[in-house]
Amino acid sequence: MRAIQVIDSQPQLVEISEPAGDGVPVRVVSASICASDLHMMDRGMVEGRVLGHEFAGIAPDGRAVAVEPVLGCGLCDYCADGYPGHCVEQFTVVGVNQDGGMAETIVVPAENLVELPTGLDIRVASLIEPLAVAAHGMDQARIAPRERVLVIGAGAIGLSVAAVLQYRGLAFDIAARHPAQQSAALRLGGRLSVSDGYDVVIDAVGSQASIDDAVNRVRARGRICMVGSFWEPPPVPQMLCVKEIALVGSMLYRCGRPDHPGGRKRTFDEAGKLLAGNPHVADILISHRFPLDGVSQAFAAARDRSSGAIKVCFDVRD
Repeated sequence: MRAIQVIDSQPQLVEISEPAGDGVPVRVVSASICASDLHMMDRGMVEGRVLGHEFAGIAPDGRAVAVEPVLGCGLCDYCADGYPGHCVEQFTVVGVNQDGGMAETIVVPAENLVELPTGLDIRVASLIEPLAVAAHGMDQARIAPRERVLVIGAGAIGLSVAAVLQYRGLAFDIAARHPAQQSAALRLGGRLSVSDGYDVVIDAVGSQASIDDAVNRVRARGRICMVGSFWEPPPVPQMLCVKEIALVGSMLYRCGRPDHPGGRKRTFDEAGKLLAGNPHVADILISHRFPLDGVSQAFAAARDRSSGAIKVCFDVRD
């Protein structure tokens, strides 16, 4: 089968054997590039790996599904509460620690399948994963209705945050750098008039400059929620302590099992409902589409935000 594998730090289309092992085979229909894929390739973290932790496909029973790519032991307290990303035994992310969904077929545990809402186009369903990241971040931030909110960064994750805030009826300002990002932010309900004194600042970048900006713009005793990931450790700004700012971390989302007693809030469910009920979100976030054999062009586009790239997706199957 065809897959996108990292060879010599570059994504390449290759022919590999069909996957085997425990789990169910999913025929992948759509997959998208995450900024973390680029960072991990540059740092040699995914050499030899088939990429892809944002993807959707068809289960053996014909259901259209998104796939939670986070795997844990299933037995520890964190897994039991829906947070395998904190598993103390065997935390794994598909597309990072094991081969991922930028391939024609992948085998995953049955409990990681999340059925798509009726009417949702599977070709845009790879967006469910980044929207779940954003939704979990907003859960962590605990934003009250009348609080002033600023989102720093309008890449794919910052605009996913914007989509969640719009979906939840929360007003926000957003710092967007490029014209295409500014246009997308406005369509998602953001205001581009950035000021100071915010109750909550969402850092969707994860850089020294963004955390410094967040500390400067949040009010004393306000909150900063980190949804963007740091790839270089930043010094802690002194004003974080002087202003008594609460720094809230966020990573991944809450996962679920269909057999969990009493059910469990699964972040993918909210993300799927958001996407199904608001078709404009996919129209705004997906800026480029490529077939698998357009791998070089796709990753080049994903690296060039100034060209208007937001989310670059692969149509794995017709």
